Amino acid sequence: MDVFQYEGFVQLVVFFVLLVIKIFAFANALLYSAEAYLAADKLNKPTWCILLGIAVVLQLLPLPLMIVNLAMTIASIVYLVDVRPALAGLRRR
Repeated sequence: MDVFQYEGFVQLVVFFVLLVIKIFAFANALLYSAEAYLAADKLNKPTWCILLGIAVVLQLLPLPLMIVNLAMTIASIVYLVDVRPALAGLRRR
């Protein structure tokens, strides 16, 4: 294998890892009620669902929207690192 085949393989792995992260974040955002988002003092449920849904769609489209896709990746990570634990903390109480 030459360098270009390794590069293509790494890009494919990164693509699927980001796709899984975005799909998981989107599916998880759908599980919580709108009241939970308000109680956790986060953006409302429709906003997060729209952002994360756009993130999944942009990951699947072969468009050169790299900066927008990067922003949606960051939004997905913010949801998983900040919003999801806050919402899960409300359930435990």
